[in-house]
Amino acid sequence: MTMKYQVMPGITYEDFLNLDYTPADSELVCTFHIDPAADMDMEDAASRVASESSNGTWAELQVEGGITDLSATTFDIDGNTIQVAYPDELFEGGNMAQVLSCIAGNIMGMKAVDRIRLLDCEWPEALTNSFPGPQFGSDVRNEIFDAGDRPITATVPKPKVGLSTDQHAKIGYEAWMGGLDLLKDDENLTDQAFNPFHDRLTESLSYRDDAQDETGEKKSYLINITADANTMLERADVVAEQGCEYVMVDVVTTGWAAVQAVRERCDELGLAIHAHRAMHAAFDRLEDHGVSMRVIAQITRLCGADQLHTGTADLGKLANEDTVGINEWLYSDLHGMTDVLPVASGGLHPGLVPELIEREGQNIAIQAGGGVHGHPDGTRAGAAALRQAVDASVAGTPIEEYAEDHPELKTALDKWGTETPR
Repeated sequence: MTMKYQVMPGITYEDFLNLDYTPADSELVCTFHIDPAADMDMEDAASRVASESSNGTWAELQVEGGITDLSATTFDIDGNTIQVAYPDELFEGGNMAQVLSCIAGNIMGMKAVDRIRLLDCEWPEALTNSFPGPQFGSDVRNEIFDAGDRPITATVPKPKVGLSTDQHAKIGYEAWMGGLDLLKDDENLTDQAFNPFHDRLTESLSYRDDAQDETGEKKSYLINITADANTMLERADVVAEQGCEYVMVDVVTTGWAAVQAVRERCDELGLAIHAHRAMHAAFDRLEDHGVSMRVIAQITRLCGADQLHTGTADLGKLANEDTVGINEWLYSDLHGMTDVLPVASGGLHPGLVPELIEREGQNIAIQAGGGVHGHPDGTRAGAAALRQAVDASVAGTPIEEYAEDHPELKTALDKWGTETPR
């Protein structure tokens, strides 16, 4: 039997460009920065972005019965910034891996562009609502800690790897006793022989319980469950069984499909998810290529993390980025989706807290490692100094004045002042 195919004549790259087009409310709109290849003008390159990320190809096709029109449309060009609208039918709802394969897939390696960067996305209601979003979001400050208006606080034992289980748990106890809310694993501590996961979880929570009894304050632990998806689900079960409120996941390195699996299990277990962004800079550090931290933050919210490291508004040791703008998006109304609590971390110490809160507000978490454990009088004093800096800032009291009656803070200011580390 001879099959008859419909030839699709006249379908060219230019058909993916329409500067008079108005996107429908149901379409995902993506903003890109592109640098065209030397033999391409901006319109040629822009049309190829829309083509390659939807249903275009370089050859004339013969398709029996024709095809559904799922073409993306580049509808705006402003200098090197373009906007592309994607029809909703192009995506499988609730499948972030598939969505990203469209909007940040092959186009990142196209010869038609020397550089391309996904800057921002405008998520339509139907696609947004196909994802769960966070379970708790910024409500963790009061649902778990009863923190009132102040930021919650956290610390990572230092060095980040190499401590024994006993050392790690005792440092956590000292930090909790000094006034901090959370002990946190760092991104590369999971289940190594020097500090096994199950031993670390049970011993740390035992110290957590002691610290809660002695201080009368709620304490918790951000334990890193990062692994293959099945192992993460097993670890989440154990965390819940042991009475902890959180799991931590390295969301970029473990992959979004795995994050979605963890989010589903955590909904059943009532656990909050703390998202560490390790490896984000592989995508977002170059200003003219990759995927922006803003978009990574958006993906993290859709996939369901409750807390996310977003930077220090140029106060810490990490490269500058639009922390304030990212945080505002994480708080924003997104078709009714729960917000995300931003986490400021990376080179912070007590002297930077007032300016940090001035820039980012009080609805954040503040995490310091060296800025706690590097205190001349040890971890408990360093934790007290960080908490005192937070309390002073929330009360509107200059920290130098507050330090007159709080020796831990005074010592921290004498050591670090208000200088930003590198």
